[in-house]
Amino acid sequence: MSERTKQLATIPLSVLDLSPIIAGSNPADSFRNTLELAQLAEKLGYNRYWLAEHHNMPFIASSATSVVIGHVAAGTSKIRLGSGGIMLPNHAPLVIAEQFGTLESLYPGRIDLGLGRAPGTDQLTARALRRDLRSTGDDFPEQLAELRGYFDPSSVQGSKQVKAVPGQGLNIPIWLLGSSGFSAQLAGELGLPFAFASHFSPENTLPAIQLYRRAFKPSKVLDKPYAMVGLNVIAAETDQKAQRLASTLQQQFLNLMRGNEVPLQPPVDDINDIASSYEIDALQNQLGSSIVGSPQTVKEKLEKFLHDSQADEIMAIAQVFDHNDRLRSYEILADITQRQNN
Repeated sequence: MSERTKQLATIPLSVLDLSPIIAGSNPADSFRNTLELAQLAEKLGYNRYWLAEHHNMPFIASSATSVVIGHVAAGTSKIRLGSGGIMLPNHAPLVIAEQFGTLESLYPGRIDLGLGRAPGTDQLTARALRRDLRSTGDDFPEQLAELRGYFDPSSVQGSKQVKAVPGQGLNIPIWLLGSSGFSAQLAGELGLPFAFASHFSPENTLPAIQLYRRAFKPSKVLDKPYAMVGLNVIAAETDQKAQRLASTLQQQFLNLMRGNEVPLQPPVDDINDIASSYEIDALQNQLGSSIVGSPQTVKEKLEKFLHDSQADEIMAIAQVFDHNDRLRSYEILADITQRQNN
């Protein structure tokens, strides 16, 4: 067994779910599908299952992220649940401490709190969320310190009169999420785990992970760096079928570029039939790290990605139109790693 194959056999696999809303469907269907996928992921041995905060996007149903996490936690028993992530500048830190303190109290030992500093939406919606037009996310380090202080008041100088109930005294793992170097640097300096969004920012993946590891300082949270990478992984029985399934993801980004606010679209045979050469180049820039193909193709590409990135964990996202095809994609991915142990 090669070193790359051994690495693939031992890498923890996790799921990032946007609770996709597909054309002809609705959020209620999305939440039922999310729970079914989470239950399958738990059965297949996935490590954690995260949901993401986005707003004003007609193809994503997980805007009330902590509520959906509670829904999934109630329907599962052991898989870790969390946010990938909560966009902290959209919220008062006390509210997030209380929400995740509630989740941890209900489902002890199973909750992660992943945090980002982007709005997770357009600027107009960000203003509607934040109310304060001066809030730009530049004070993210201060917001993070305030949030951590609600969980651990001893980390704050002086007395803290406001208490997060529930929340105070609970040990909820905090992750920093990023698509550039800012959060990588901050996570390293604070000794926190770091998750990088390679699924839409592939060119920054290796520089950000390297920056995180260089900046890392041991803390009471971690004694060595831990980097997880979000990655588009779409698997099917053949390369041709997988490429066709992936055209839904490509159309999602095409519609974002074109300003078309629509649910996820059904796959097409050839993305070149509906996209210009300029748009194809733009898709490659945003989706270039995607791993799409048959079991053998996915295995080979994953091994190379792990060798290049030295990621400690992979969080796979599969924006696939048909729910059964999405379930099957995660089954194939799990099977690839299980076979390495045989």
